[in-house]
Parts: sequence; C-alpha cells; structure tokens
Amino acid sequence: MATMSEEARQDEGFASLSGKYLTFELAEETYGVGILKVQEIIKMQEITKVPRTPEYMRGVINLRGKVMPVVSLRNLFGMEEAETSRNTCIIVMQGRQGESSVILGMIADKVSDVLEIGVDELEPAPSFGSQADTHFILGMAKTKDAVKILLDMNKVVSEEEIASLARTS
Repeated sequence: MATMSEEARQDEGFASLSGKYLTFELAEETYGVGILKVQEIIKMQEITKVPRTPEYMRGVINLRGKVMPVVSLRNLFGMEEAETSRNTCIIVMQGRQGESSVILGMIADKVSDVLEIGVDELEPAPSFGSQADTHFILGMAKTKDAVKILLDMNKVVSEEEIASLARTS
C-alpha cells in the first residue's frame, strides 16, 4: 500500500477545517471562528472588573443568570484598545478545558458574516519564526476580497487561563 503524499495529508487535514465560520473584525483585520463554537452574539454591555486578573480579562457579565468571563481579543493579541462603538459586540463562545467546558465572551469590533470556507480556500499559517506565538491560528482562508485568519478558540486562551476563568464564573 502506498503512503500518502505530504500534500494529500495536508489536504486531508484541511478538509476537517472546511466549513462555516463566523467572521469578525479587530483593528481592520478579519478573523474567523468555527460557527459550531459560537453560542450567540450579544451587544456590548457593562462589564464588572475582577481584581487580580490578566490585563486581557475585561471582567464578567451576567448572562441570563450566569456569570460569564469576558476577554478582550484586542488586548490578548497585543493590539491597541479601541473605543466601544455601536458595532462592538461580545461573541459568546464555548471553550474546552480538558473534559469540561466553559462559556466565555470575546469582545470583537464588529461581526462580519458567516462564510462557508472550502478546503481549496485554506492554507496553513505562515511561519513567523520561533519568536512569534501563532499556535492558536488554525489556518488562513483566502477569499475573493481578503485573507481571513482562522482561530482555534480552544488555543486562543490557554487551558490554564480557561481553567482560571472557569473558577471565576
């Protein structure tokens, strides 16, 4: 039996990444997350600060009787914070930490679309050298108008950080 070529293995791996993605904007760049990880999108609201949490951890909100941690993706990605606009929203995501899950909110500048991304539109994330931490990038989606960065929401915030967020909620 012949072994699979590297290209075929790569295509097979990307085939599992193809599907529907919610796209959103941060600082004029477009990102995408798997639609199955998104629970809902809510308008920006008052966030209660939690002392002694990382800077990217904006605090918590009350979401229908449950306390939910909220993370600033801009801050987490080292971007300058922006003024809240009428488009600013919180994407409510289901995160995993081992066998348990945690609900957390991610602040986005603006939600764009839900896109169907095929395997032929996907490329691996480029290498930026050992100094750049890009382990949370699933890949790049090449669409007709731009490149969208696809995020692995289980890796954007580390397992330790998700565990600490789960303890605050």
